[in-house]
Amino acid sequence: MDLKKFSREELEQLLSDFAKRWLAHDGLWFQQVEKAHGMDEAIRLDIGAWERFTVIEAERIMTFLGIGKGGGLSALKKALQLRLYAFINIQEISEPDERTIIFKMVDCRVQSARRRKQLPEFPCRPVGLVEYSGFAKTIDPRIETRCLHCPPDEHPEDSFCAWEFTLNEE
Repeated sequence: MDLKKFSREELEQLLSDFAKRWLAHDGLWFQQVEKAHGMDEAIRLDIGAWERFTVIEAERIMTFLGIGKGGGLSALKKALQLRLYAFINIQEISEPDERTIIFKMVDCRVQSARRRKQLPEFPCRPVGLVEYSGFAKTIDPRIETRCLHCPPDEHPEDSFCAWEFTLNEE
C-alpha cells in the first residue's frame, strides 16, 4: 500500500485506528487470561509483558526521533507524545520545575469504556508502575518515576492517573 496516496487527515485517522486495534488486542488478551486464571494472575502476566513492551516502544520512539539514551526530561516529554496511547487518549504534560514533569492521563479509553459499562475502574497501578518507570528509564536511566494517583487509587476528576518524572542528576 502506498501511504503517499492518503491525505494527512486519513493518515492521522489510520494512526488512531492502529492504536485502537492494538489496545483492543491488549484488552482481549487480558480478559482471556483473567477468565482462565483470575485477576491477580492476569495482572502478574500483564506486568511481565509490559516490562518488555515499554522498553521496545521507548527504543523505537527514540530511534524515530533520533534521540540518544540520556536525553533527559525533554526527550521523555517528546517520547510520551508518540506512545500508542497518545493517539487515542487525552493526556497533558506540565513542568513544575526544570527537574520535573507531570504526566496526566486526562481521558483513558480503557477507564472511560468501563465507566460507560458501569464497571469498576481497572486497577492498573501495578502495571503502570512497571510501564511508566521502564519507559522513562529507557529514555534516560537518571529519571525517577513516582505515581501520583492511578486506579485503584482515588483520583481527581481531571485525570485517571498522574505520574511524576524527576531527573536525578546525582
